[in-house]
Amino acid sequence: MQSLTESFIRASFVNASRKEVKDMRLPGFFEELQEPDWPDLDFLGWRDPKLPRRGYTVLPRLDNDPVGIVLKQAEASPRSRAMCNWCRDVRLPNEVVFWSAKRAGSAGRRGNTVGTLICRDFECSRNVRNDPPPAYEGYDVAAARVRRIEELQLKIAAFAELLTSDR
Repeated sequence: MQSLTESFIRASFVNASRKEVKDMRLPGFFEELQEPDWPDLDFLGWRDPKLPRRGYTVLPRLDNDPVGIVLKQAEASPRSRAMCNWCRDVRLPNEVVFWSAKRAGSAGRRGNTVGTLICRDFECSRNVRNDPPPAYEGYDVAAARVRRIEELQLKIAAFAELLTSDR
């Protein structure tokens, strides 16, 4: 992921009003985030400390600049333990919730949204870097970790494309 400044992050949001972008609070860890940390992030995600059901993500796209997305957490939680659609980690130390996002452009103005199950506090980058449990004797854990990272990157890029497409 490329170096992101506060102004670049604010300008990247495609499904937010100017007021929402202006009022958005960057994550508390943003100032501490160093350039070498970006390769281990895959995406930037955080919850709004003043609006507990609002989250923000800045997702890379395959051939374009990153796209910022405002997410809204559903009021109800899944009835059973859910699996994150992005990291698919089976040993989740965190809660998974349903997030919805207004689509960009005219589709979003018509009220169209997209939703998915994601880690409540956006720990997906950390989760895919944990060694997966060995599935069988001789299982290549390192190769599985690399595959999980690549799959996460593809899933978040596809989510960003879905939100910005005119379908």
